[in-house]
Formats: sequence, C-alpha cells, structure tokens
Amino acid sequence: MDQPGTPPAAPPRTPAVTGGALAALVHGLAGDTRLVDEVVAAARTQSPEAARLHRQESRHHVAALIKAGCRAFLRTGEPGDDDFTEAARFGAEGAALGVPVAALLSGAHAGRSRILEIAIGRGRELGLADDVLLQGLLRLDRYGNALARHVLEGHRAAERQLNIDRRAARIRLLRRLLLGEENDEDPARFGLSAVAHYHCVVSDAADPARVRELEQAFTRCGGVLAPVGGRLSGVTPRIPGFGEKPGSLVVTTPPVPLEKATEAHRLAQTALDAARAHGTTGVCGVVDLAGQTALAGQPLLAGFLRDGLLTALDPADDFHQDLAGTAIAYLDHGQRLDRTAESLHLHPNTVRYRLRRLRELTGFAETGAQLTVLETMRWWWALWAWHRPPA
Repeated sequence: MDQPGTPPAAPPRTPAVTGGALAALVHGLAGDTRLVDEVVAAARTQSPEAARLHRQESRHHVAALIKAGCRAFLRTGEPGDDDFTEAARFGAEGAALGVPVAALLSGAHAGRSRILEIAIGRGRELGLADDVLLQGLLRLDRYGNALARHVLEGHRAAERQLNIDRRAARIRLLRRLLLGEENDEDPARFGLSAVAHYHCVVSDAADPARVRELEQAFTRCGGVLAPVGGRLSGVTPRIPGFGEKPGSLVVTTPPVPLEKATEAHRLAQTALDAARAHGTTGVCGVVDLAGQTALAGQPLLAGFLRDGLLTALDPADDFHQDLAGTAIAYLDHGQRLDRTAESLHLHPNTVRYRLRRLRELTGFAETGAQLTVLETMRWWWALWAWHRPPA
C-alpha cells in the first residue's frame, strides 16, 4: 500500500511490450535504406580518406553491417565472431584500396554515432522508457566497439598479405603519375621510362586476394599497380593474359607516354563506371567502351532525354518496363524483329506488339522503319536512362 503523500507507483512495463517495441525499433533500423544513406554520409564527411572508396561499395558495406548488427541484437546472448565477418571484410578491402585504418575507424565511429542519434529519436517516438532505451543503446554501443575491433583486425591482416611497405611506394608513384601529386618517387625505381608508352589500367577489384593477384600479374609484365583514389589503378607496358575472366572488371587504355597518364587515367575511370553500369566484367579496352563512356559523361543530358521522350511511361508499371526493355533489345540487335525476339525468347508478334504500344505512348519509331544512327543513339540513350535499375 502506498504511503500517504507519495505518488502511486507506475505499473510495471511488461517484458513482452518492452521487448516488442525494442524489436520493432531494431527491425525498422535494419530495413531502412534512408538510414544507410545517413550513415554513409556521416562517415564520408568525417573521414575524407574513407570517402575515396567508391560510394556504392561503401553503401553496400554499411547496409550489410547494419543488418548484421541488428540480427545479432535480436538474438539472445552476445554476438560472436561470425557476426563480424562483414566488418573484417570491410577492413580488408579498405587496406586493399589503400585507405589508412585510422580513416576507416574514424568513418566507422561517425557512422555509429549517427545510428545512435537516430535510434534515440525513434525509440522516443515509439514510447520506449528511458531505462529500456538506454539498455538497448548500451548493447548497440558494445556491438559498435566490437565491430571497430574486427575492422582493425581485417585491415591489419590484409596489410600483411599485401606487403604494405613496398606497396606504399607504388601508391606514391602512381598518385604522382595519375593524379598529378607532387612527390619525389622516381618512376625509374620501378622500371618505368620517360620515353616509353604505357597502358593505363583501372579495376573495380576490392577483395584483397583478387587485388594481390592482379598486382602480381601486372608486376610480372613490368607494370605498376596499386590503389589510387579508391580504385586499383596503374600503368603497364603490356596487358597480362588471363586464362579466364579475372573475376572483376579491368579497363585499359591504349599505350600513352607518362605525361599523358593523368588524362588517360581519368578516361579509364569514366569508362570503368560506365561498364559497371552495364554489368560488364573481364578485361575491356576504352576503345570498346567508347559509346558507353561518352554517354556516361553527360548524365544531365540523359535525364533531359529520358524526361522529354518517355514522360508517358510509368517506372512502377511492369508492362512499361517490358516495353522499354524490348525497345532497347530491338535497337541493340540492329532493329531486327527476328533477332530481338530470339534474344528475349519471345514470339516476333509479341515484339511487334510491344513496339507498337511504345510508339503509341511515346512516338518511338514505327516497326520496320530504320532509324538513323543519331536517332538510334537518342532513343537508346533515353530508354537506357529510364529502364536501368537505380544505383
């Protein structure tokens, strides 16, 4: 019985209600794509060196780390080493791409702080008691500390594997040749000549084992390969032969003198991003990617074309997606109905019907009327910008 003059005790919160609300909070964090963007932005702002990593790969890692952490939180007991596989991989890939471990940890701490801020706000919106919210945040914080430790361990293990001391000199040299930075690394130390011509190389490889394999392959050809600007890049007198596709994308330029390496490297990077958008893998030359590279350099114009020519199409309409995909295949196959139908495993009449419906909606060319090269490029570019999945 309450003593006179004292307020009545608050009814105890049942574990089921508390646990359900806390679980709802964690589930909401695990599936929130906006949270991923917030964390990536915080990490990249806090750590400019970590921001050298490609944004899409950083986003992939952050999403995986958040999901792994939420899964571990919802289970009973403390997380085990298996819960930190993605953290160790993140650290290893940072080392493979030349990002210092301090930069990775700085970004990780900034991301963790942002998650905690968001979790506090949402927990209060759900009506969680302060003591319950505090217990949950402390557990999330312990997970964050363990995550940072595994990032560190993954980075150190990859450094040992990659022979980081010799590699640091290669990075300095390539930053001088490809980014125009001022330093005293001598190209002759690595067998490069001022009068010779070299292919510029850029790859999207990030797995430490694959990075090491590519570095060694190009070294055997007399080349120098190392992470520059968040991408494996370099110069080489010749391209090594690969018995099979190297398991990643490798873009090369024709040979250029070293004083042209900065421009060639910039072009190779643009070509790499364009090829990735098309799902290309293996070894590709920028000459083979000329069309994709030129179009990738004008994203604003691509948006104007998409919005100007295809405004009648709804991205949420599956049939409209089929129409655009069929039209892209039609243009890719020389505006031939039979080849388009074969590539899509459709009857030619189905292809003809879809193209007719697209023409009714957008004014696309009449079936059988051959578009000129420039008209083909204009429609293909608009359709690709509309149809491709968002990054």
